[in-house]
Amino acid sequence: MTTDQHADAAATPASGTDSTAVRRRAWIVLAVLVCLMFVNFADKVVVGLSGVEIKEELGIGPEKFGVIQSSFFWLFAVGAVLGGWLGGKVKARWLLAGIATVWAITLAPMVGQVGFTTLIVCRVILGFAEGPTTALVMQVVHSWFPAHKRALPSSLIFAGAGLGPLVAAPVLTWVITTYSWHMAFAALAGLGALVAVLWLLIGRDGPAEVAGQGGAGRAADSLTLLPDHVPLRKLFGTGTVIGIMVLFVASHAITSTKISWLPLYLREGLGYDATTTGRLVALPYLGATVAVVLTGVVSQVMTKRGMSNRATRGWLAAGLVLIGGFTTITFSVLDRGAPQMILIVLSACLNAAGYGVAYTGLADVVPPKQRGVVTGIVIAVHSVGSLAAPLVMGVFVGAGETAAAGYSDGFLALGITLVVGAAIAITLINPERDVARLAADTRPGQPDPEPVTK
Repeated sequence: MTTDQHADAAATPASGTDSTAVRRRAWIVLAVLVCLMFVNFADKVVVGLSGVEIKEELGIGPEKFGVIQSSFFWLFAVGAVLGGWLGGKVKARWLLAGIATVWAITLAPMVGQVGFTTLIVCRVILGFAEGPTTALVMQVVHSWFPAHKRALPSSLIFAGAGLGPLVAAPVLTWVITTYSWHMAFAALAGLGALVAVLWLLIGRDGPAEVAGQGGAGRAADSLTLLPDHVPLRKLFGTGTVIGIMVLFVASHAITSTKISWLPLYLREGLGYDATTTGRLVALPYLGATVAVVLTGVVSQVMTKRGMSNRATRGWLAAGLVLIGGFTTITFSVLDRGAPQMILIVLSACLNAAGYGVAYTGLADVVPPKQRGVVTGIVIAVHSVGSLAAPLVMGVFVGAGETAAAGYSDGFLALGITLVVGAAIAITLINPERDVARLAADTRPGQPDPEPVTK
């Protein structure tokens, strides 16, 4: 029996030993997906780590460097939507392997001498290829785990995203200072090729019936009302989807800024040397990796205790981002030192912690077959924040009386954005209410089901 045949066989109803084998396979696939996200985010942070050297070699200022960082997101939305659409038509095995291969190809030119235009083109193509990655990865994860068990696996995916920069920051900084920034790109190109082969050998979509399994507690029970198909205009009219998009626009704006500018902020704005910067940059990602896993565990425990998905997905995720906004505002006005660094780390932890459970909340209100398309569109929308924020930070830095003052103003603006976005999300995200309304819309003449509001 071929591997594809084995995967198809796994999609049939399983019990006993077969069910155990499916669960074991689910965790193996999850581990490979974590590796994919690891490389995905290591790719994102390398330009920031090489920023000082790139600016010197190309002879550019902060505004043009902001353009380089922003260019990654120019076609990110297009890739996210296209990948989400293809996710329902092409097997994830081939899509994700192809995406990882493109990563490696677009990183390879930086091994030699490149100009400003070449660097921009390669970053645009890389962004296009990475645009659908999160949507496709979450689609595969949710195909392997039932609704009431998705919070922890989803959070582990974002832990992998945090591990990428966590490991890459000190390692790539060493490569840059010992050899050159070109060799850092060479290392990532090789890693991208390796993970593409690994996924091609192991990765598969999960058993179809997992998506329809019931959950634990009243909150999960209400989600069995979800129709098989809902018009996109109705899905994007729900408070949950709107709230998650608003939350992601704000949170990804600061995430992309920290990936793009935090190393330069520490070196140019605060005066740390390159080696120290490489170590300090790793700290926010270490904290975020731990935070996303803990938040996934907390969300799952809350679900088992019968708390509503509004609480476990919405209030939990948005509440963490709200506090993260206040910590960002605070560190932006502090001088260099341990208290400021602690708040920088805490801000990253709180902002990233809710990603996994928020995506789980999105899956709560979107039928399984539509999740790839919807998640792709959501990612496309929040990429607006990722695109604009690095450019805006470049403008703040260029306009500041000093580099430190410019960075401070930029992070202050981002902190305010986080607070506003999180406050809006808290009021809008309510999966039980929205599922009940969607179910009622598909059964004309029937009374609205009573949503769980505990």
